[in-house]
Amino acid sequence: MTVRTTGSATSGGPLLLGVRHHGPGSARAVLAALDSVRPRAVLVEGPPEGDALLPLAADERMRPPVALLAHAVNDPARAAFWPLADFSPEWVAIRWALAHRVPVRFVDLPAAHSLAMTEPPAGRPADTVLDPIAVLAGTAGYDDPERWWEDVVEHRSTDGAPADPRAPFAALAEAMTALREAYGDGGQPRDAVREAHMRIQLRTARKEFGDDIAVVCGAWHVPALATRTTLAADRALLKGIPKVKTELTWVPWTHRRLARHSGYGAGVASPGWYGHLFGAPDRPVERWMTKVAGMLREEDRPVSSAHVIEAVRLAGALAALRDRPFPGLTEATDAVRAVMCEGSDVPLALVHARLVVGETLGEVPDTAPAVPLQRDLTRHQRTLRLKPEAQERELGLDLRKDTDAARSRLLHQLRLLGISWGEPVAGRGSTGTFRESWRLRWEPELSVRIAEAGVWGTTVLSAATARAESEAASATTLADVTALAERCLPAGLTEALPLVMRALADRAALDADVGHLADALPALARSLRYGDVRSTDTTALGEVAVGLAERICVGLPPVCTGLDADGAVELQHRIEGVHTAVGMLAAAVPADGLRERWAGVLGKLSARDAVAGVIRGRATRLLLDDGRLAEEEAARLMSLALSPGTPPADAAAWIEGFVGGAAGGGMLLVHDERILGLVDTWLTGVPADLFTDVLPLLRRTFSAYEPGVRRTLGELVRRGPSAAAARGADTAGMPGFGPGLDEERADAVLPVLRLLLGLDDAATGRATR
Repeated sequence: MTVRTTGSATSGGPLLLGVRHHGPGSARAVLAALDSVRPRAVLVEGPPEGDALLPLAADERMRPPVALLAHAVNDPARAAFWPLADFSPEWVAIRWALAHRVPVRFVDLPAAHSLAMTEPPAGRPADTVLDPIAVLAGTAGYDDPERWWEDVVEHRSTDGAPADPRAPFAALAEAMTALREAYGDGGQPRDAVREAHMRIQLRTARKEFGDDIAVVCGAWHVPALATRTTLAADRALLKGIPKVKTELTWVPWTHRRLARHSGYGAGVASPGWYGHLFGAPDRPVERWMTKVAGMLREEDRPVSSAHVIEAVRLAGALAALRDRPFPGLTEATDAVRAVMCEGSDVPLALVHARLVVGETLGEVPDTAPAVPLQRDLTRHQRTLRLKPEAQERELGLDLRKDTDAARSRLLHQLRLLGISWGEPVAGRGSTGTFRESWRLRWEPELSVRIAEAGVWGTTVLSAATARAESEAASATTLADVTALAERCLPAGLTEALPLVMRALADRAALDADVGHLADALPALARSLRYGDVRSTDTTALGEVAVGLAERICVGLPPVCTGLDADGAVELQHRIEGVHTAVGMLAAAVPADGLRERWAGVLGKLSARDAVAGVIRGRATRLLLDDGRLAEEEAARLMSLALSPGTPPADAAAWIEGFVGGAAGGGMLLVHDERILGLVDTWLTGVPADLFTDVLPLLRRTFSAYEPGVRRTLGELVRRGPSAAAARGADTAGMPGFGPGLDEERADAVLPVLRLLLGLDDAATGRATR
């Protein structure tokens, strides 16, 4: 088979247009070559199953970047994308063919085969795969492949098209031929199979259209397509390769996913910049600087037209100094940093994220094939005015409003299906249960997750319901079912809730481990807390939760003895969770006497010597905070826990339980100097040889306090108990506390004070005090 890379449209064979994927210079060159040659058919590198979808590229509602998505019918997680931007040569070729009513086809290996070939190919490891652009750049003396490509291809197009629009492809084909002679398959042995299929497709097209054909493919493949082979040899390479049934559609893509850092093998470093170069009719640098200035002004940075003019001049001067034919992205970035960002990389990082890489999200028309679940999701997105966006944004919801409540249900249903379009975040400004905050970002890979979730149902609600029912039936632990219930309630899965509740009741009845019950109760209480806001019937859930709380009240005291240090701390955290949950339950459902029974449990734990110190201390603190323990009684329990006969390690553990953590323990010591005095008395009395044993516990206790709280405590200890003395408390003799003002230390500051105020000694004297 003979081919050509140059020459007229009627001599020598098909025209092979080797390109760089997503290269705007290649895209412009392809457009110029097609306009010049006017082939009868266009063949494009891509999966042939996508031929039926090609006419959609001409739809005015199709806005790149987009991608062909192929997935295995029986295993949607096995999927592949073929992304295309408006500056992709393949997209330009497809649009040209459709506009000129010229047949256009994909000729790469079918997705049915490529998806089935899941095992890594034999040959070199992935890190030895050749980057032909990098090799050519290095040969030309460049250490940056992107810069070489800009100088040789992208900037060349800004100086005007060559006399023969096919000449650049001839030069690139010659370079790739030399590389393949030197490097063989370049570490990609699977390419031989792909290229064999492309040669077969090229033969088929020549029988139909003759040699008047243009082939747009990666430049690396041009030498292989130009090689003389037999049909039998190519078929032999394809014999026996695996195959799966596939489905294809168009899906939106993003510029960020076209970037190389995203992991996309054919990605480019700066898709936003390349899109600008392709779309700018003239003066690309001037237009770029104007675009950057506009974006920075939106961020309230003072950027004027003078900044734009100076940045353009600086970029041009840098290009001249660096012997470049035209200012590139490097020069533009350096100029923006120096002129518009005042040397700071902080606003420059924003320019890079929003403009150099870009946050553009493509659009696909409704007529594109889609699984029913995708169509239902699209309908919800429009109805609820939740437009998918590539840029991350926060969404605040007021669940008292019907639209916001419906948005919340949709996002929770999607999360249950594994479609993480939104993630809940901590809200600002309000802690009410009717508020929700979400962080939204649409990723192209979510299309695969939607295809996977399609096995559960044709609508988001039915799919989430079926998924929840399946998880409830297969759950083996109480924790699994409680977590599922906590997800079902905000998702509004009323049909799944009865099954989930039965599973929850069954698991709770069979689980005798108090630790498991204590872990499950907070999740159920949180779910009940939001039930009223969402108008969800939580009667069955409340009954199960109250039953769990009653069993915890009975079974908790016996398990709080005989624990090691780690086990005691773990159980302390569970007790805190149960304490919070009991408060929620008592407010949400009828639970006569539940608070009192729980307070009784805490009272037993606080007074029982066999209970670990950290648990006794925390139980005492919880009772004090709830107003169920008088301050005098709390001080008495502390005195007993910190008495001289108590081992220092046990006493330190009690302190950790009582005032440990960041939840107000430090403020308790600040405002109750009597308790502070007890702690101080015990601490100063710890023998020196034992102090190192209790120090880790004390550091863990007090390091959690805010710096201001720690500073205040230090001042209180140094100053003495003036406030306590004013209240009539007896603090005499407490180590660290003095009986009154230390006049000698106070006098030491007077000279500095007089100097600052400009007063002489005679005028002040001791009366200043």
